[in-house]
Amino acid sequence: MPSATTTATTVAAIAAGCSLIAYGFSHLSKLSSSQRPKTKTDLIEIDDEIDDDDDDDDFITPDDVVAVFDKLFLTMQQVVLQLSQQVQQLQMAGQVIPEKQLRQLLKAEFERALSECQAQVFEENDVDADCLEEATWEFMDSPEEYPKVKRAVERFQKLYESMSGEDVVGWTPNKAKKASSREDGATTAGVVRKELSPSELMKAATIYFDAITEIMIGLSDSWKAEGRDFKDPEVLKEFHMEASTDANEAGEEKLMSELGLSMGDFRSAIDKHSRNPAVGQTLGMLQIKQQQDLISAGVPMM
Repeated sequence: MPSATTTATTVAAIAAGCSLIAYGFSHLSKLSSSQRPKTKTDLIEIDDEIDDDDDDDDFITPDDVVAVFDKLFLTMQQVVLQLSQQVQQLQMAGQVIPEKQLRQLLKAEFERALSECQAQVFEENDVDADCLEEATWEFMDSPEEYPKVKRAVERFQKLYESMSGEDVVGWTPNKAKKASSREDGATTAGVVRKELSPSELMKAATIYFDAITEIMIGLSDSWKAEGRDFKDPEVLKEFHMEASTDANEAGEEKLMSELGLSMGDFRSAIDKHSRNPAVGQTLGMLQIKQQQDLISAGVPMM
C-alpha cells in the first residue's frame, strides 16, 4: 500500500509543474462539448447552444483572448491551491490515496472547476465561445505577430499540463494536422523521456526550485524599485501573472541548460519515483525552503 509520502510526492509533482501559488504550492484544459469526443482540438469547453449572430462588429481581438486566458489562469491557480490544501489535510488526517488515483482525481476536479468558471469569464469579457476558440487558434498560428496571445495561452496550457501530465504546451490544431500527416499519414509516436535516477531527480528539483526562487525575488525587487504598489490588487495580479510565467521559463531553461532535461522529462521522473520516500522528502523540503526564502525576501503574496 502506498505510504503517506506517496501522496505528498504527488502533490509535489503538481507543484513542480508550474510556478508558485501562494509560495507553498506551485501549481488549458481542453474540455470538449458533450457532442464531441475529448481531443486535442478542444482548447476550452464549447457551448454548442450559443447562437452565432454573424455580426461584423462582433469580432475577437488579441486583447480579448489575452484577457480571457489571463482571467482563467488566475482563477484556476486558486482552484489548484485549494485542491492542494485539501490533499494536505487528508494526508495529515492519515488518509492514503494511491498516487495514480490521486492524479486522476485532481485532474477531474480541475476540469470540473474550469467548466464552471468558463461561462462567467466569457460573459464578463463579452465573448462568444466558438468565436473565441477560432480566434485563439488563428492568433496562435502567427506567434511572432501576436506574442501576448502566445504567452497568455501557453501560460494556461502549462497550468493544465502540470495537472494532467499531458504535453499540451504550444499545441494548435494546425500543428496536430502536420504531425499526423507525416510519413504517409502515420501518427506521431509517443515521446521518449530521459530516465533519471532518484538522486538525479533530486538534483534536478533543487536546480528547478532555486531558479524559480531567484526569478521571483529578482522580479519583486525590480517592481519595488520602480515604485509599483503591491497594495493595489491590480498590480498584485499583474505581478503574479508575469512572475508565474517568468519563473516557469527560468526553471525550464535551467533544467535544459544544466542537465539537458525538458519539463516533460522532469515530470515523468517525478511520477516514476513517486513512491520513493527520499524523493518525496526532498521535494517537500524544497517547497518549504522556497516559501521561507520568498517570505524573507518580501515577495508579495496573493
